[in-house]
Amino acid sequence: MRGDGDGWVVSDSGARFWGRHGAAGLLLRAPWPDGSAAVLLQHRAPWSHQGGTWALPGGARDSHETPEEAAVREAHEEAGLAAEQLSVRTTVITAEVVGAGGTRWTYTTVIADATELLETVPNRESSELRWVAEDEVAELPLHPGFAASWPQLRDVTATIPLRVNRSR
Repeated sequence: MRGDGDGWVVSDSGARFWGRHGAAGLLLRAPWPDGSAAVLLQHRAPWSHQGGTWALPGGARDSHETPEEAAVREAHEEAGLAAEQLSVRTTVITAEVVGAGGTRWTYTTVIADATELLETVPNRESSELRWVAEDEVAELPLHPGFAASWPQLRDVTATIPLRVNRSR
């Protein structure tokens, strides 16, 4: 059911994690004119959890969704991106906790490519959306969860050639 994932999971330590069925985010890459990789980042609205930090478009998974479906849906909601503009390459579970009562919560990062720097339309959850060079991501004030996973994600993206539009 749409929206049934909205809600918090509380870990045994009392930490709260958004998404009753886990959460997913989209690490979207596209080529700069020189062919190097840029990634799309979301500057989180001040009122949101960890507001004022930079992260990936993403959010709670609904019970019927795969991580890929949730990440693509969230990218559409938060950045105005259409699924047909994206090419999913792989997924990486970048966080996993056991909640109270044995509930397992995961955050899955879905890595996808676009053949060009796409125009975006931020929703109310974003102060800004920005394409950032992969080498400059860590210089921004990152959401703690994204900051913790960024080195792992860089290792993964280094093994996946960026898809570029060769028709130009």
